[in-house]
Amino acid sequence: MRTTSSVLLAAGGTAALMALGLGPAAAHVHVTPDTTAAGESALLVFDLSHGCEGSPTTSLTFTLPDELVDATPTAHPGWEIKKVTEELAEPRTLPNGSQVSSRTSQIVYTAKEPLADGVRDTITLGVTLPEAENTTLAFPVLQSCEKGATDWSQIPAAGQNGHELESPAPAVTVTEADDDDHDDHDGGDSSGSGHGSAPEAASVQDRDNDDDAGEVAGYVGLGAGVLGLAAGVTALLRTRGRSRA
Repeated sequence: MRTTSSVLLAAGGTAALMALGLGPAAAHVHVTPDTTAAGESALLVFDLSHGCEGSPTTSLTFTLPDELVDATPTAHPGWEIKKVTEELAEPRTLPNGSQVSSRTSQIVYTAKEPLADGVRDTITLGVTLPEAENTTLAFPVLQSCEKGATDWSQIPAAGQNGHELESPAPAVTVTEADDDDHDDHDGGDSSGSGHGSAPEAASVQDRDNDDDAGEVAGYVGLGAGVLGLAAGVTALLRTRGRSRA
């Protein structure tokens, strides 16, 4: 009887560990830019589909990197929006020659109705990327929930893969400036009133498909593992029954 109990406990523990292994991979806050070219206006689409350990999301606080002085949030019917500004220690000269003494440091989206765990939503910010190429811009996101919060703010160390972090900050790497003059570029209007270009939307869809496929594959593997464990337990019980007979 002790042997049977031990097998059942092992089976349950293994299934629980397998289930826990599925969560972190799909829980990150992602960002997809419609352009990464230095000096360009870009639409950054942030998306999430998980709450804080199952608790619904109530607000998202986006912290802008120091390289940016402003960002334009896209209106969202399900969220209220607020900008947080800070005074600069010294005035900053913008590429167009004008000077600013303050900057937008954070943009806060507060849900009118809490976003349920497992329901996907997107937030879009319009920004002007800095002229500096090969610069990585991190956008820490504080995800507040009805119970608890998750601070997506970890920055990978030199040579470290961001996927190794438990709660990495969404980041965009600025690439080489585009030599062509695209006056009709979708991100040229920093108002961010659009929903991004077709390539950007396709990129989001492709990543979502990859995430969904990976999550489905994980659950399929979990199911197969549980069924295998159950079959082993059944075989053991039958063997013990025959030996007693």
